[in-house]
Amino acid sequence: MLLYYTVPHRYRNFILFVSSLIFYAWGEPVYILLMFFSTLINYAHGLLLTRSGEKKNKSRLVLISALATNLGLLCFYKYYDFLLESINSVLGTSLAVLGLPLPLGISFYTFKAISYIIDLYRGAGPAPRNFIDFGTYVSLFPQLLAGPIVRYQTVSAQLRQRREGFAGFGEGVRRFVAGLGKKVLLANNLGFFWAQIQQAPPSELTVCTAWLGIIAFALHIYFDFSGYSDMAIGLGKMFGFTFPENFQYPYISQSITEFWRRWHISLGTWFRDYVYLPLGGNRSGKLALYRNLFLVWFLTGLWHGASWNFVLWGLYYGLILALEKTFLFKWLSLAPRCLCHAYAVLLILLGWVLFAFAHLPAGLAYLQVLFGLHGRGFCDQQALYYLSTQVVLILIASLASTPFSKHVQEKLLARSAACYYTAATLSCLMVLLLSTAYLVDSTYNPFFYFRF
Repeated sequence: MLLYYTVPHRYRNFILFVSSLIFYAWGEPVYILLMFFSTLINYAHGLLLTRSGEKKNKSRLVLISALATNLGLLCFYKYYDFLLESINSVLGTSLAVLGLPLPLGISFYTFKAISYIIDLYRGAGPAPRNFIDFGTYVSLFPQLLAGPIVRYQTVSAQLRQRREGFAGFGEGVRRFVAGLGKKVLLANNLGFFWAQIQQAPPSELTVCTAWLGIIAFALHIYFDFSGYSDMAIGLGKMFGFTFPENFQYPYISQSITEFWRRWHISLGTWFRDYVYLPLGGNRSGKLALYRNLFLVWFLTGLWHGASWNFVLWGLYYGLILALEKTFLFKWLSLAPRCLCHAYAVLLILLGWVLFAFAHLPAGLAYLQVLFGLHGRGFCDQQALYYLSTQVVLILIASLASTPFSKHVQEKLLARSAACYYTAATLSCLMVLLLSTAYLVDSTYNPFFYFRF
């Protein structure tokens, strides 16, 4: 950070590019070559698309080549073993798997590269001639490992010229610390609680324990991922970039359609703009609409992981969204808001069960416990213990997942700017100190989305 601000502006992208490569190499020393290869290949294809100009046939060949390369790399490293294991399971064969570790962030930087190539093909503008600028876009470390998925056109002007200042840096620090607090103070504690319940055999769980567990998981994954997104956006602000928002309080939704407009926004818009709409969206009749929805949600599930539970999770949402578009929206528009919210939250929680259990029989058994069809009844001493020790954390996290604190800040700012900035600074320092103390003391600090 100090080096970045001491060098002249024309060298700052170079500093970011090299720093991002070092950052990635720290976690994946070998796969830095893969990311650099991906960057180089997409840079070259971008230049070829610009040079092809109005020659549609040549542009189409370049596009196909770029897509085949990007998707080929992603499928080989992420899905090759999954495909072989599925074939072995169905056909009883014994094809040898490679056992390659998943390169960190490959799903994110590959989707960024694909959006860049498709936008160029659609005539969004010329490809950048400066390799350092393009390399900075692909490898920018704040959002390299878990997004948000930023399109090149969103930051192209900022890559060429941006203004860093005390105001933006301060805003970035506040956003980063808020994300750090979400991740360390809320997500980690919720995740630790969920891990205890997930590891227990379903036959030993009660209905109360199972519901507490899946609520904890829902809050855990939200604060884990949105906390990382906040840190990425905050770091971007410190370097003069403005990244798009990735979450907008998804748990206040009153339908599943609304939920997916608020959850992982950059991924949802990516699939909408590069898969759903090119397939025809809802413009070609009901059958085409259902086909497109299920294909998009099959791919969305598969994107999250090479496992059949993710595919089932995606298809589960595809089915609900199809039903909402067919008739549920009409019913929801007539129902009270509280009932709509309960409907959305219930379906979201049931969906998280499919997401959380890679082993499908374990997930199905957990679903049975939720509805009292399996397990040890409604409540026991263990459930009461969990309730007494975790209810405060769950209530705080539930409140923090709503716009309540945002409304309080807005009212405070409207009443007194001095009070607002004083309170914001003190809160920021307190969260930073508590998060640092927790990280020093705790050994439990996973990041759920690294595996995607």
